[in-house]
Order: sequence, then structure tokens, then C-alpha cells
Amino acid sequence: METHNKKGILLVNLGSPNSTSVEDVKNYLDEFLMDEKVIDYRWIFRALLVQGIILKTRPKKSAEAYKTVWTDEGSPLIVISKNLQKRLQEVVDVPVGLGMRYGEPSIKNGIQELIDQGVTKITVLPLYPQYAMSTTETVIDKTEEVRKQFFPNVRINYVEPFYNRDIYIDALAKSIGDKLPSDFDLLQFSFHGVPERHIYKTDPSKTCKIDEENCIISKNEVHNAHCYRHQCYKVAKLVVEKLGIPDEKVLVTFQSRLGKDKWIEPYTDATLEGLGKKGFKKLAIVCPAFVSDCLETLEEISEEGKEIFLHGGGERFDYIPCLNEDANWVNVVKILSEEKLVQF
Repeated sequence: METHNKKGILLVNLGSPNSTSVEDVKNYLDEFLMDEKVIDYRWIFRALLVQGIILKTRPKKSAEAYKTVWTDEGSPLIVISKNLQKRLQEVVDVPVGLGMRYGEPSIKNGIQELIDQGVTKITVLPLYPQYAMSTTETVIDKTEEVRKQFFPNVRINYVEPFYNRDIYIDALAKSIGDKLPSDFDLLQFSFHGVPERHIYKTDPSKTCKIDEENCIISKNEVHNAHCYRHQCYKVAKLVVEKLGIPDEKVLVTFQSRLGKDKWIEPYTDATLEGLGKKGFKKLAIVCPAFVSDCLETLEEISEEGKEIFLHGGGERFDYIPCLNEDANWVNVVKILSEEKLVQF
């Protein structure tokens, strides 16, 4: 392949602090929460909230949480993402780079890594199955900002959200099925939450009403392509159909809400509190908004969620890990990336 036509793949994940120090966590949260696609207030109000209130207290608490999941190699999300990069590189014929939307390795460094190998055409895969302005959209915005500022001669295309692709659902269902206890009472899908206003903002059809008919079982393709809540329910539906699990043994909830704004419901923590009293004693829970285990899965769900459930009368709590470096997931990433590479 001629150098000027050389192609490459850039995987982009969320990111993580450089360490568990309060200062590093504060710097990470500042970059993350000051993103207008995450907290979509006007800059002055966002700065007052984030830098004037949240960063005064949250970094210390978050640093303690990160310490409970940190490994000898570093942040679980970064370690898993790097391993995914290595595994993908073993099965594709083009260079594979890695970048984080927040923190290091940055998207800029990821692109530079590919350029240093002669790459001029890059397929970017945001590692988010579902579309949201605070995930997929901000990755694309940041990548384009970096490209225009530093790499104007590089061509980039993007892998679309793959929440309903058969290859992804097959990999996710197999991963869950392999780890699901045979005697579970309930399988809970806990997706990351977003403010309700984000759903309305990203709906080009302007038909969303955040209810079952308009959001969960909608057949409006324009709406569905940008509706995070719909896509979460769709993932759960497709997976349980693949596994043959009855509807009465499945629940979808949303975690990690921040602030006092209305976020999409039902909330994971509030739901966990009452499951035991409702007779669900053996709970299995999975977090398919994430493809890599991280603070939100390992600490918020596997640790805090377990404590809430058991305290509320539950008896057994099984956390099912993310896809991480699963061989079937690596193959999904390969197929999704190569589909876009051939479009150059």
C-alpha cells in the first residue's frame, strides 16, 4: 500500500485520571465536566457549577473510589483499552491507535501515533454502543477540532453506534449468557444515565416524549438513530430474545446521575433498594453502556450496588463484566472498523 494512501484505526474511549491522587482526579473531572456536551449549560453557569461547587468536594471522594478499583498497571479502563488495541492489532492489517476523550492518551496523541506510521486516512471507532451527545457526539466533535487544528490533511470517518448490529448483540449475549447463573431471579441492565433534556436536544424528529410508545418501542428511524434511551432498551430486548429470558425476569435501569436535574428513569440505585423486598433475592446485573470495566461498573455497581441490594434484603448479587477483551468483541471491533476503512 502506498504511504499516502495508508489507512489506520483509532479507538476512542472515555478516559481516566492519571492516578488516584486528588489533584489528578480534579484535573480529569475538570476536563470531563466542563465539556458542554456533558453539562450543557452556558459556559459561565457550567464554570460556576463545576469549578465553583463540584470540584471543591468531589475530587477527594472520587479519588477514594478510584483507589478501590485501581490496579498495579493503572486505571482499569485504560489497561483494558490498551489490551483491546493490542488484540485488534493482531487481527487487522493496518495500524491501530488509541485515544481518550478526556485525559491521556489524548485523541491528538492517538492520531499522531498513526501519522508517525504513515497513516493519512483514519477510521475512528468511539467505544460506545449507543449514541448520546455526551459520548459519541463529543468524541466526534473533539476529533474534528483536533484534526482541523493539527492535522488538516488527514481524512477521518467514523463508525456509527452499533447498538442493534447482530454481530454486537451476538457477542454481548454470549458474554452475558456464559456468566449468567442458572438460578437467577432477575437480570438487570444498568445503563449510564443522561439528563432528560439531552434526549430532547438530540432528537432531530422532535417527536420524543420519553414514554414507552415514543421512546422504547418507537419505529421512527430518525428518532431512534439519536435516542439514547430507545437504544438502551433495544439492546436489552435483543439480548434477552437471543438468550430466551422471559420479560418478567428482566429490568432496565439507569445509573450515575449527577446534580438535581431530571435524568432518565428508572434509577439504578433507587431500584436496587427495593428489589429484595419484592422477592428478587438472586440478582445478576450487567452494564452494556460500557464496553470496558471502569469506575462506574467496578465501584458504583459491583461494590456500591451490591451493598445497596444486600442491605435491602437481597441474598446474592452477581456482577457480569463488560466485554473488555473478549475474543468475540475483538472480532466485532474488527468488522466495524474494516467496514468503514473500505469507504475511503
